[in-house]
Amino acid sequence: MAENVMDSGRRPSRQEISDAVGDTGWRYVMGALRTSVPVASLARAADVAARAAVVAGDDGDGSLWMDVRRDRVVLTLQSRAAARVTPLEIELAHRLSTAVGELGLRTDAEVGGEGTRSVQILEIAIDALDIAAIRPFWKAVLGYEDEAGAAGAEDPLVDPVGQGPAIWFQQMDAPRPQRNRIHLDVSVPHDEAPHRIEAALAAGGALAYDGEAPAFWVLADAEGNEACVTTWQGRD
Repeated sequence: MAENVMDSGRRPSRQEISDAVGDTGWRYVMGALRTSVPVASLARAADVAARAAVVAGDDGDGSLWMDVRRDRVVLTLQSRAAARVTPLEIELAHRLSTAVGELGLRTDAEVGGEGTRSVQILEIAIDALDIAAIRPFWKAVLGYEDEAGAAGAEDPLVDPVGQGPAIWFQQMDAPRPQRNRIHLDVSVPHDEAPHRIEAALAAGGALAYDGEAPAFWVLADAEGNEACVTTWQGRD
C-alpha cells in the first residue's frame, strides 16, 4: 500500500494513509502520523532521536517532530508546509521504523497497552458567536500562529513550537448558557477509540452523542462537561 500511495502522484486519502503504515506501529491521528518508541533510559532515548534525525535527513526538517522522554521517544510526521500527511511522510514512517528496528527497538502506537495510553493529539474547541472577534485574543494570549495554509478567521490556531494543543472555533448561532463553551477533542488512533470510550464510561461518564461516529463521540462527565473522542474515520 505504501508503494501504491507513493507512486500515484495524488493526495492520499485518510484510509490509504492509515493502511500504508498500520503494520509498522504508526497511527494516523488528526492529520499526522504518530508513534512511540519505548526505551529504558533517557540516554537510550537520545540515541533513538539521533538515529531518527540522521535517517530522516533533510526531509526531517520539514516533516519530523520528536518528543524525547526517559521512557519513550514520540515521533510525529506531518508536512509543515501543507499541514497534512503527504507521500513523503508515509515513506519516512517506513524508513524510521526500519532504523528503530535496527537498534533492537520498535515503533509502537501502544494501542490498548496495559498501564499506558495510546499515542494521541489534543485539541481545544471554543464555541463562539463571532469567531473573528475572539480569535485574535486567543492567538495573542497563547503566543500561537495560524495553521499552515490557513485562509480565514475560522481556521485553527497552533503552537509554533508544537508543545501545546491546537485551538479551533465552533460556530454557534445562539448563546447556549447551559452548555460549557470550551471542550477538549482527544484525537486517538481509530483502534484505540473503543478502549478510550469504554474507560470513560466506566469512570462515571455518559455518552452524550454518537450520531457522527466514528468521526467523533461526545462524552460527558457526571456534571455534563463534555469531551470528544475523535478519529480520522468517517471524514472523507
